Amino acid sequence: MSDKILGVLGGMGPAASAEFLKILAEKYPAEKDQDHPVVYMISDPKIPDRGSAIAGEGEDPVPRMIKDIEKLILWGADVLAVPCNTAHYFIDRFKDEIKVPIVHIVEATVDASMEKSREGAWMISTICTAKAGLYQKEAAKRGFRLMVPPEDIRNQIQETIINVKAGKIEEAGRSIEKAVRQLWAIEDIPVITACTELPLAYDASDLPKQKNISSLDALAEACIKKLTE
Repeated sequence: MSDKILGVLGGMGPAASAEFLKILAEKYPAEKDQDHPVVYMISDPKIPDRGSAIAGEGEDPVPRMIKDIEKLILWGADVLAVPCNTAHYFIDRFKDEIKVPIVHIVEATVDASMEKSREGAWMISTICTAKAGLYQKEAAKRGFRLMVPPEDIRNQIQETIINVKAGKIEEAGRSIEKAVRQLWAIEDIPVITACTELPLAYDASDLPKQKNISSLDALAEACIKKLTE
């Protein structure tokens, strides 16, 4: 049981944020309602598109993200989490200015990957997350072998993410399975679903569950550790 309050900035996208809360509830060591932590969530899908901003083609999402985070802190959040990988490209710019700790999804997922696979892992993500090098930089710091898919498969993964955001989960499941099996034909190692839409697509496929390193699962587990320490 924890008295700490978790503040979640969600909505990037809404389905992934809802899935994060579900995973958090399932994994939290609780026997009754009162054992679970208090969670405040702002689901703000109006935050400008992160990928477009990284590409220099869209509005800067930082002001709205900071406004939402400050609201969560004002409400009383002791720990923060943002279930969107690409958002952390921007969060890294201002995280040291935030008054409470932010559980970093990229750091948590690389930690989980190192525990699961000594031989390394494929990283599938948005095209912008891959280009920004968020996971590559963190993996390099830890000496973890990270494989980035070739461009044609990265494009397939981007379509998978778009399908999840549009509520086309079955279609997303088929497309991610096709892409991942292509990767496994190159090298058969686990896959990091490094966009929070991708665990939903992976679960909708017939791919083996044990070979997925979910960024949503990793974030939930890191939050639980932070809340209960």
